[in-house]
Amino acid sequence: MASPNPFDGAREIQGLLVSYAKQETIAPLKQLGRYLGFGVVGALLLFLGSFFVGLGVLRLMQTFEVFGGSSWASTVPYIIAIVALVIILIVMAQFLSRAKKRVR
Repeated sequence: MASPNPFDGAREIQGLLVSYAKQETIAPLKQLGRYLGFGVVGALLLFLGSFFVGLGVLRLMQTFEVFGGSSWASTVPYIIAIVALVIILIVMAQFLSRAKKRVR
C-alpha cells in the first residue's frame, strides 16, 4: 500500500474551500444584483409615472379659464399639481410601509 500524499489532501481542501467560497458569495451576489436591478427599474417607473401625472394635472388646470387672470391666479395650477404629487407620494409611502410590515 502506498502512503497518502499530504499534498493531495491540501489540494482537496483547497478545492473544497474555493467551491464553498464561490457557492456562498457569487450566487448571493447575483441574486442581490437582480433584486437591485428590479428595484431601480421600479423606482424609475414610479418616478416617471408620478412626473407625468403631475404634468398632466398641471396642463389640465392651465386649460381652465378660471386660472388665466392675474399673475397670482396663474400660479394656482402649479400649487394644485404640487399638492397632487404630495398626495401621490404619501399614498406610495403608506403602501410601501404596509408591504414592509407584511414581509416581517
